[in-house]
Amino acid sequence: MRKIKEVLRLKYEKNLGIKKIAGSCSIGNGTVSDYLQRAKAAGLSWPLDPELDDAAIEQKLFPSPQKKAKDDRPEPDWSDFHKELKRKGVTQFLLWQEYKETHPEGYQYSWFCDLYRKWSGKVDLVMRQEHRAGDKLFVDYAGQTIPIINRATGETKQAQVFVAVLGASNYTYSEATWSQNLADWINSHVRAFSFFGGVPEVVVPDNLKSGVKKACYYEPDINPTYNDLATHYDTIIFPARARKPRDKAKVETGVLLVERWILASLRNHTFFSLAELNQAIRELLERLNQRPFKKMPGCRAEMFESLDRPALKPLPEQPYQFANWKKAAVNIDYHVEVDGHYYSVPFQLVGKKVDARFTERTVECFFKSKRVAAHKRSYQKGWHTTVKEHMPPRHQKYAKWTPERFLRWSRKIGPRTTEVAEKVLNSRNYPQQAYRSVLGILRLGQGYTEQRLEAACNRALAIGTVSYRSIKSILENGLESRPLPELETPSKSVQHINIRGKKYYH
Repeated sequence: MRKIKEVLRLKYEKNLGIKKIAGSCSIGNGTVSDYLQRAKAAGLSWPLDPELDDAAIEQKLFPSPQKKAKDDRPEPDWSDFHKELKRKGVTQFLLWQEYKETHPEGYQYSWFCDLYRKWSGKVDLVMRQEHRAGDKLFVDYAGQTIPIINRATGETKQAQVFVAVLGASNYTYSEATWSQNLADWINSHVRAFSFFGGVPEVVVPDNLKSGVKKACYYEPDINPTYNDLATHYDTIIFPARARKPRDKAKVETGVLLVERWILASLRNHTFFSLAELNQAIRELLERLNQRPFKKMPGCRAEMFESLDRPALKPLPEQPYQFANWKKAAVNIDYHVEVDGHYYSVPFQLVGKKVDARFTERTVECFFKSKRVAAHKRSYQKGWHTTVKEHMPPRHQKYAKWTPERFLRWSRKIGPRTTEVAEKVLNSRNYPQQAYRSVLGILRLGQGYTEQRLEAACNRALAIGTVSYRSIKSILENGLESRPLPELETPSKSVQHINIRGKKYYH
């Protein structure tokens, strides 16, 4: 449903055409056209009614299908129709008239044109590269890297070079980062927008894995964080098509200039920090943008001031804060795991999957595009953050998992296992927070036998560690059969040259 809403936003708020919407949303042209037609038929208007949830929108756009009679009306050879349409003076209406003369029972004009548009949407058409002011920003990484030396260790690490070029003016931005991972990729965009002092209508990346989660010739799948960035800056991500150099010629030219006029100039320099390298890049970048054109008057900086800068959209009040996204399943304890910590969501979502968005400070959970939980980020591994309102009411027998059920299960295994389960359940503020750990411990009996689990729990109690990991480690290493520490016969004092004695510590 998120893509349907995005299609409607790009159409009615940004006034984009079908092809641009399809490229931005990573769906087919026919799908975009179908969504728009269904929305129009359903009487949906933009902005959408805030009380209209995803389920209601889906029902309006995709009502229960009805069986339709098979359409036996003939269709023309669309490839011949397409060729004829390129002839001077030939129109769709003329070709439709000729079609109707041959097939009087054929399609009427409007339907005929719709069929042709659907067919032509699947044909590979060469797009003409037009770069309007403030329209496109092309982004990529240079093929070359720059070594940075660690003063303390002498270790050399290669820095990556990010390049961004505005389409109309060729005004160029570049910086060095430690990697091409998602965080560096997103933060380089944030700094590029700040450098330009505005936001373009469209950002055109190559099919880089950080930006494009799944490269596809027809429908590349954009990384959710990259889409989040685009929403924050009110821009559109339009990936270059795979194996189509014309789609990214502008940035490839910009990369070549950066390699020739910046990286080549720095080839004999030694850098000891990323900040030192970026300072040198900024100085040379200013010279590159001030360098006069060879075949036309002016330079990139002048073209930027006269063309791109006035056309760029203003920056938002706050820069984008990097956020990761992940799909998370809601466990029986109505918590989801993010980086080893567990966060609660409404108990009604047990067994469902939610989208978790997490920054350095916050964790948000979304179900069907609606935020259902928000928490302060915690970095304590294995611990829980629980909102009391997310818990089921005490009077409602909502779930099959209860402390009593876990204890009944553990009693079937043995008293030591039961004691471990009780300790784990009592170790948290709410027993539900311990369900996942107890369930994991009890299931070890299925893989290692219940007899071994009982022995492992006995040893865990003796050494004072009753966590799932410690008990699993005992079983993996076969320690449950060894003598317990308190039962081992203490050895008598042994005199040895390597034993220091108690006087050593005084």
